[in-house]
Amino acid sequence: MIEKVREKVKEILEKDNSGHGMDHIERVLHLSLRFAEKENADKNLTALIALLHDVDDYKLFGKENAANLTNAKKIMNECNVDENTQKSVCAALHKIGFSKRLGGDKPESLEGKIVSDADMCDAIGANGLLRAHKYSTKHGAKFFDKNIFPIESVNAKSYTTQPTSTSVCHVFEKLLKLKNLMLTTESGKNEAESRHNIIVEFLRHLFDEENAPEWQNYLDNYLKNL
Repeated sequence: MIEKVREKVKEILEKDNSGHGMDHIERVLHLSLRFAEKENADKNLTALIALLHDVDDYKLFGKENAANLTNAKKIMNECNVDENTQKSVCAALHKIGFSKRLGGDKPESLEGKIVSDADMCDAIGANGLLRAHKYSTKHGAKFFDKNIFPIESVNAKSYTTQPTSTSVCHVFEKLLKLKNLMLTTESGKNEAESRHNIIVEFLRHLFDEENAPEWQNYLDNYLKNL
């Protein structure tokens, strides 16, 4: 059943070039199952949530799909996922995502928390930087512009409606915040801490090479406040 779901997810996301394709799904699945092992969670439920967590992403499929979980429900019905499992999966999917956390929502089940942590971990570290650049490039934004600084206070509405500025602004507006949003115990927290440090080191090197001391100061002050 899990393999059938994976194949149907692949049909939907295999052509994505925004950083939400099957490579992302597979990484989140792998990390989620690793966390599930450590946390004694239901691996099948964890796998389903991980595989389906982006098939109705509002950035890809619109807000109506996101609200109704149109693709996720269709896939689960076609793969004969039982009704109780579908309810558990949908409850988690409705509350996974950075914009939802900004709005005060978070998954309640252990499996939902695990996938939320794994998804956020894949947004930071080396792959997180590559995904941010890929998404910005798709929307015609630069990676870095010395004259464009991040939005200081991002809320759920501004995050979903503001135009993409630069990849580096996105790093400050979202990615550097993620290590403090982990929901599971040491599994997600340790992974996020390691990946967070990769981003910080990258930014320090970037700002040094770009001769941008004002950005070094901005980063230092940001981290102190974080």
